[in-house]
Amino acid sequence: MAESDRKDVGAGRKVRLRVRRQDGAERVETKRWEEFEVPYLPQMNVISALMQIQKDPRTVDGKTVAPVVWECSCLEEVCGACTMVVNGKVRQACSALVDALAPKGETITLEPMSKFPLVRDLCVDRSRMFEDLKRVRAWIELDGTHELGAGPRESARAQEERYPLSRCMTCGCCLEACPQVNDSSSFVGAAAVNQVRLFNLHPSGAMNRVERLESVMGEGGVADCGKAQNCVEVCPKEIPLVDSISQVARDTTKHLLFGWLLK
Repeated sequence: MAESDRKDVGAGRKVRLRVRRQDGAERVETKRWEEFEVPYLPQMNVISALMQIQKDPRTVDGKTVAPVVWECSCLEEVCGACTMVVNGKVRQACSALVDALAPKGETITLEPMSKFPLVRDLCVDRSRMFEDLKRVRAWIELDGTHELGAGPRESARAQEERYPLSRCMTCGCCLEACPQVNDSSSFVGAAAVNQVRLFNLHPSGAMNRVERLESVMGEGGVADCGKAQNCVEVCPKEIPLVDSISQVARDTTKHLLFGWLLK
């Protein structure tokens, strides 16, 4: 296709977005829907559409409003910051292409995630996920700052097992889709449980294996999982979350029954 032909594709086309808005967590009375129309751009994603709204924040009724608030950083599905509910499915806005979402000019619906405290409009506070990483000690302990020498050698098979688990970007998709994550439950969610498996598989991380297992044996731990398996369906990185939950559940059971032998 010639360059001039590519420029003609989508000429005059408009993209319509229906956005769930709220001025702040405490301002429930401001909860509302607003619709916007922006010019179509080749290879347009939801983030670029929101940027177009930011340039001229007027609704389809011609009313000038405050720019839509959202969060983004990497724009290549690595940071997880732009996670929101797009057309009823939780996902990253940066990889949500307009051509796939609205091939015939359909309205694209945007909502904030509902399992996290709302900041404003499409922006939520994911602090609970980072606090849960602290709870499960999702890091490798270092004994001081002196030179430790070479780390333990690992087989290619062990590396291949751990790599898919390490792809988690703490985006919150698994928590948003999980029916066990709600106001009446303290379940940490699949992401934190997966981190327990990841770091317990690491040769150095295994030194704190017991602490990690015990961190998910109490209230809100792995036993609270309802086995809905929604998490693995929405995970953008295709992490085997169900396998991680099953493995950590087995490990905690073994530790509960036989852990006293190691003390």
